[in-house]
Amino acid sequence: MKLHNNTIRGVHSALEAIFKEGQYADKVIERTLKSNPKWGARDRSFIAETTYEMVRWWRLINYLSPSESYWDLFGTYWLMQGHSLPPWEEFSGINPDRIKSKYEKLEDPSLLESIPTWLHEMGKNELGDKWEQEIHSLNEEAEVVLRVNTLKTTRERLKNQLAEDGIKTYIVKGYPDALILEERQNVFRNPAFKEGLFEVQDASSQLVAAALAVEPGMRVIDACAGAGGKSLHLAALMDNKGKILSMDVEEWKLQQTKLRARRDGVSIIERKVIEGSKTIKRLKESADRLLLDVPCSGLGVLRRNPDTKWKLSPESIADVQKTQQEIIQSYSSMVKKGGQMVYATCSILPSENQNQVEKFLASEAGQDFELIEDQKVLAQESGFDGFYIARLQRKP
Repeated sequence: MKLHNNTIRGVHSALEAIFKEGQYADKVIERTLKSNPKWGARDRSFIAETTYEMVRWWRLINYLSPSESYWDLFGTYWLMQGHSLPPWEEFSGINPDRIKSKYEKLEDPSLLESIPTWLHEMGKNELGDKWEQEIHSLNEEAEVVLRVNTLKTTRERLKNQLAEDGIKTYIVKGYPDALILEERQNVFRNPAFKEGLFEVQDASSQLVAAALAVEPGMRVIDACAGAGGKSLHLAALMDNKGKILSMDVEEWKLQQTKLRARRDGVSIIERKVIEGSKTIKRLKESADRLLLDVPCSGLGVLRRNPDTKWKLSPESIADVQKTQQEIIQSYSSMVKKGGQMVYATCSILPSENQNQVEKFLASEAGQDFELIEDQKVLAQESGFDGFYIARLQRKP
């Protein structure tokens, strides 16, 4: 594969924004690709994929590289991919044999999997024998998964429509609304997306709304709605009948819900900003179903957000666990007697998942609830993101 100086410089500028300025990788790449209109589809794909992969393997690349210069870091990464380097002056300081020898002597699993040492220790403590295979799976590139908007089409119809546009997809058993792309590509420009026939949503994430067991006509609260992906799925599962209250502490996220709902033909979503405890108290025992897709470490979605592992710390995980318990303790009051609640995270750590549910059930706020079922979704077993989903019922 031929390298081009200007696209490598595009990768350099993206990495600088991510690691020196602490910006989020997805936003950086989006902005970087817009910065040069002369880049073609192949250039844009190279920049996006190379940046994501270098972020994913950043610790290992830095360990093997002869220096911290972006040219040496890129050259080291390129050799790791099995390519040879062109005889450019920028790569003159790189000795491929030395890098290979250094890699072959490596035994530290946290370096081999390119994660912080503290995270490796935490993962081992929480997941035991499953940790090493799980982090290995989370270092693989994520597949692109579509969620069919069943308010507007069927899975078979959309599959055929996309095939006519050269987008090949396949079906996986156990995910009734999912289509997986055979090859990565930008589907947001496809007419089917603009018509609201699908959303991009990982297969594991699609299990969350399904677990809530909603029915048309219900009153449902999505209390940590964010940009509304699961609210939209709930609306489709409810045949766009009933009411969904999409809530979040960030108003700008709910604005995205409004735009997406219009495109998807969803009319039952009402948006509400959580301004404090009074917002929750006013909705006491008002929901047939409550979804708590709570803030979490995001360790289950490292495949698509590899920069997360460089932003986390033991302290930040402890803080988010405190927030999780505060949310389930407070927000659970919105469930009617006999109603149901789903507590979900995109984390694989028991301390954010089943331990939080057990702590809630043992508390005064949780004494009226009982656990119906829970799912511990690991990437190594599902092939998709890591998730935790617990369904609880409030006693009549």
